[in-house]
Amino acid sequence: MSEDIKEAASRKASKATFLQTLSAVLWSFFGVRKGSNHSEDMQKLNPVHVIIVGLLAAAGFVFGLLLLVNYVVGSA
Repeated sequence: MSEDIKEAASRKASKATFLQTLSAVLWSFFGVRKGSNHSEDMQKLNPVHVIIVGLLAAAGFVFGLLLLVNYVVGSA
């Protein structure tokens, strides 16, 4: 029983880095994620960080689309 507690504590102690959070958010934008990675993310990711990175990624996506549309309309 104590091994289970130690394992759970070590999983909870290891927090996701910024790049791991960014990777999880970008894969979710793409819509492809393995079930094992999803369960691992649920244990490591901080929901506040996911929301912040998600909003930044969405803003970057919209900004990129605006740039693309302005380029296409301007060159036509």
